[in-house]
Order: sequence, then C-alpha cells, then structure tokens
Amino acid sequence: MNKCMNTVKNYMEVIKIFENKTEGEARKKILELVKEYTDRYHNQEKPFKQGDRISYASRVYDHDEVMNLVDSALEFWLTSGRYTEEFEKKLAEYLGVTYCSFVNSGSSANLLAFMSLTSPLLEERQVKPGDEVITVAAGFPTTVAPIIQYGAVPVFVDVTIPQYNIDAEQVEEAITDKTKAIMVAHTLGNPFNLEKIVKICKKYNLWLIEDNCDALGSTYTIDGKTKLTGTVGDIGTSSFYPPHHMTTGEGGAVYTNNPLLNRIVRSFRDWGRDCQCAPGQDNFCGNRFTQKYGELPVGYDHKYVYSHFGYNLKATDMQAAVGCAQLDKFPSFVERRKQNFKRLYEGLKDLDDKLILPEKEPNSDPSWFGFMITVKDNLNRNDIVQYLETHGVQTRMLFAGNLIKHPCFDQIRGDDSKYRVIGNLENTDKIMKDTFWIGVYPGMTNEKLDYMIKCIKEAINQ
Repeated sequence: MNKCMNTVKNYMEVIKIFENKTEGEARKKILELVKEYTDRYHNQEKPFKQGDRISYASRVYDHDEVMNLVDSALEFWLTSGRYTEEFEKKLAEYLGVTYCSFVNSGSSANLLAFMSLTSPLLEERQVKPGDEVITVAAGFPTTVAPIIQYGAVPVFVDVTIPQYNIDAEQVEEAITDKTKAIMVAHTLGNPFNLEKIVKICKKYNLWLIEDNCDALGSTYTIDGKTKLTGTVGDIGTSSFYPPHHMTTGEGGAVYTNNPLLNRIVRSFRDWGRDCQCAPGQDNFCGNRFTQKYGELPVGYDHKYVYSHFGYNLKATDMQAAVGCAQLDKFPSFVERRKQNFKRLYEGLKDLDDKLILPEKEPNSDPSWFGFMITVKDNLNRNDIVQYLETHGVQTRMLFAGNLIKHPCFDQIRGDDSKYRVIGNLENTDKIMKDTFWIGVYPGMTNEKLDYMIKCIKEAINQ
C-alpha cells in the first residue's frame, strides 16, 4: 500500500511540474532540473591522494553537455538533425574550412577520407587497387587499414625521434610511378613536417590526407601563414572518442576545402548515394524525377541513385549535441594541454641522460595529446611502465609500435604486392621497444602531474 501511495504521490508531483505549461516551457523546466542534477551528482571528484589512479585521458564536461544531450533526446529525432548541422558548421568555422562532415568515429573518418580518393569522379587522380600510398607503421592501425582493405599498397617509411613523426627526408625515396597519396597522422598532437610534405605532394601531384585525430587544435606555420593541422592538406580527419581532445562519445569528422572531395565524402558516408538531401529533406537538387543516371530509366528517383559503393557512417544528433557544447570549451582544453605538457617537461628535463623527452616539430605549436618518453639504452621500458602502473599512473604505448610486426600482417608479411618498406624502420622498432606515454588531458591537476613526475624518477632510480 505504501509503495502504491508513493507512486501516486510521485506521479502527482510530475503532473504539477508540467501543469499549465506549453511544451517549450515544460522542456525549459526539464533542462533546469537536468542542470541541477548534473551540478549535484557529476564531477564530484575527491581530493587526490598519492596512489590514486591517474588515467591517461578522460572526459571533461559539465551541465552544458548533459543539457544538450537531453534536449536532443526530447526531440527524439535521433539521426542527423539540427544539432548535427550546428556542429558541422561550428567545427568548420573553428578550423577555417569550407566543408565538414560529422561521422560515427575517427576510424570511420579515416576510412571515408581514403575512400573518397578512390572515386571515379577524380578521373586520372583516382586511387585504384595496386596504387601506392606513403604512410608510417608507428601509429594507430586505422590510418593504414583502409589502404590495405581497398587493395592499395601502403609504403612504410621511418619516423623521427623525438618528434615521432614521418621522416620527411625518406619520403621521396618511397615515391614511384604508382604513388598517388600520402596518408599520415600528426603523432600525439605534434605536427609532422607539413612544409616539406606539402612541397613533395605538389611536386609529384599527390593527395595529402592529414590524420588529425590526435592533434585537434595544433597549428603549423608555412611561409608566415599559421593554420590548424588537418586544414593544410586535401583532407583532414578528427576523432571524438572520449580520450581525445574533445568528445561526442563515439564520433569523428572529415573536413576539406575541396567541393568535389566533400561531395564524394558525403556520398560514401551516406550509403554511396548521389543525392545530397539531408535526412527528412526531398528534392534539394530540384531534379528528383527528371534526370538520367547510369542505365536507370529517365526520371528514376534521385534519392535512390548510387554513385559509389558506400557505407552508412552517420552519427546521431545526440552525439552532435554533446559536441556543440564541447566546442564552446575547446580552446580552453587546448591551452590546458599545453600547460600540462610544459609542467611535465620542466619536471623531467633533468633526466636527459636517461630519457629522451618529446620535442615539437619546428614551426609548430602542438595541442599535445600525450607526453611521449623514450628510455635510453641503459634502462628497461617495461620495468618503468610496470612501476608506474602499480603506483596508479596509467600508461600507453605509441599504439601499434610497429604495425607490420602485428598478427594482422601474418598472411601478407614479406609480400611486396601488399605493402612495401623503405629502409629498416630503425626508429619505428626503437619506439616499439623503448617508448611509452602518459596523459596531459585538461582535467589533469598539478598534484597529479607532480605525482607522475615523482613516480617516473622513482622508477628510474629503483
């Protein structure tokens, strides 16, 4: 009986909240309550104690993101809608590019960026199976996977230490008459040598895809002009997975200033269709039932005409809603990452006889994703990493280390028709053996940073 009475009481309280209110007024009230709930129950961190777990990355958010998320949920549009349109517009404005497409992950962004280069609409510049794409093995696999999955040939060059980026001096050695593109990441926020790579791309008429998933907010200066990374090449990509510079949960983006590439990216993202209508929109082109496509009958519905073998890689409007709030905070995220990196560097620079500390690429201002450390020959990385982990400091490798050493290469290893290697990848192998990194995310406190410095020094001297 008491349970029933409480249920009725709660129901009556809800009724009172919405009594004599329009839908807009009711929504406003709900969002006020969401704000109060978030402020009361989220982000209630306890004071840090030495030994507490320090994650390498985490979400940084407040009531703005949660209110946007609930606002979108109340509309129940679910697929791409007004928040997606707003997010794409705001991100394009931040980057200073013309076109931006929101997708469901950074890996999907890399897939779309590469597959856009395989479109027949690019004519003689189309990447075809057997064509070569220059990249590196020291990184995350989804920069390389689309190349192999399509049947193109990745050509691996080495990286530099302590920048951990593609060795621009090796790139021309890798170029053949089959080379069509360079697809490479800005490692942990540190821009690669864009000046030299762009010159090479222009000289040999190559596409340049900047995997910007770990570097949103980084800048690079060429000929006195400073640009955000991801906007210098033909296509840039971002990831908004929770550990990244900002988050939409799952999510990513592809951006470009090239209208044809944008059209192709949108087509591959949206099932491969030729139509550019937004969800719920009809006849954007004004010729929905009047045109001739392929061998279809004249007037076949343009909404169901397919110009590519595409995918469905759209994200939801709820993800975009979170992204809109994150973008408003994003400049402060970048500045905090830089400050955290600087504090770690200053705290560890006296260990240069034992550790190789990261160095930014000349002409760049990195939005650091992490703090990379390579141990010198007299130390064992695993001993240091295990000490840090057992003392609460989370560590990460530089992703694959050397991708071609992984089981996914077992069936193609040594087959020059599947991939090629320039030189011996000496630095790539050193990274695989001797390198790890720790976090600099915006939620990191000075107490945590100083504790990490303390633990690293203890690990070296144990």
